[in-house]
Amino acid sequence: MYIDKIKIYNFRNYVEQEIKLDKNINIFYGNNAQGKTNIVEAIYMSAIGKSYRAGKDKEVININKDFAKVEVNYVKKDREGKVKLEISNKKIISLNDIKVKKMSEVLGNVNIVLFNPDDINIFKEGPSKRRRLLDVMISQLRPAYLYNLNMYDKTIEQRNNYLKQIKLENKNEELLEIWEEKLADYAEIISIYRKEFVKKLEEKIVDIHKKITKNKEDIRIEYITDFTNKEEFLNLLKKNRKIDIIKGYTIKGIHRDDLKLYINENNLEIYGSQGQHRSAILSIKLSELEIIKDEIEESPILLLDDFMSELDKERRESFLEDVKNTQIIITCTDKLELLNENKKIFYVENRNCRRKKER
Repeated sequence: MYIDKIKIYNFRNYVEQEIKLDKNINIFYGNNAQGKTNIVEAIYMSAIGKSYRAGKDKEVININKDFAKVEVNYVKKDREGKVKLEISNKKIISLNDIKVKKMSEVLGNVNIVLFNPDDINIFKEGPSKRRRLLDVMISQLRPAYLYNLNMYDKTIEQRNNYLKQIKLENKNEELLEIWEEKLADYAEIISIYRKEFVKKLEEKIVDIHKKITKNKEDIRIEYITDFTNKEEFLNLLKKNRKIDIIKGYTIKGIHRDDLKLYINENNLEIYGSQGQHRSAILSIKLSELEIIKDEIEESPILLLDDFMSELDKERRESFLEDVKNTQIIITCTDKLELLNENKKIFYVENRNCRRKKER
């Protein structure tokens, strides 16, 4: 699949911009803080429905405007389509000019894999970043996953609120069973999706990582979860009620799940070097790309935000060979010299993106 054209209005530092993309390689270069990453962010939002940078949707609106809009025209092997996001006081998403009611209707239309500079810290920071990584990867392939995840989160919030009422107002503790039954139902579904996806990651990542590290490293994934089955999960919640009431929140559940990576049986989070963190996340993202390709029988779009500049010429060409027949969006500060002739180069400066012709 590929994106044919993107239009953005009042998005970040842009007022109005239309970009016709090549179905192969697209390079956006220029100085920092000119708007290169904003283009990647707009494409990401068309696929996932929200930003990977902004905490709130309104943050993407140009500071001098009161609304933002993104339109992405895409082409798949069996259809063409358009995703439109309009953000003001609320967010409206349309698919082929028909408003969608649920976010799950948007997911899976534009399939993407994103590399951004912050990814290298995913296995250095807390589990929430790793859960988000997992959630985004699964949601693109299993839109129903997002619905169940959202319902689980809402139920956790309701249970937490009632825990505080028990502590402060002496409410009936037994009524917690109402939320615990719901939590167990949603947790069971989410757990199935997560275990299924991690298994696919395991199947892909070993060989990919060996190739990246030239057979110097073995990699292993460990999925850590409180969920084994519904009955044991309910028992776990009941066992921890007293602690939960004291703390005012639910200390156990799939909202505490985590992913661990081991390089040559050493925990990456504790013992990994900067280079190992970089190669590990690269292996995960390439594995994700292969999983999506297997599922939809065509390559997703690869978004490389300030990534290629960290590779030397030989590694760049080797990487591009590994992801051939994939539309790639690259941002960098310097114009990259690539052997591939099927590409468009854009220079980004002061809210303006213009194509540079090859000589």
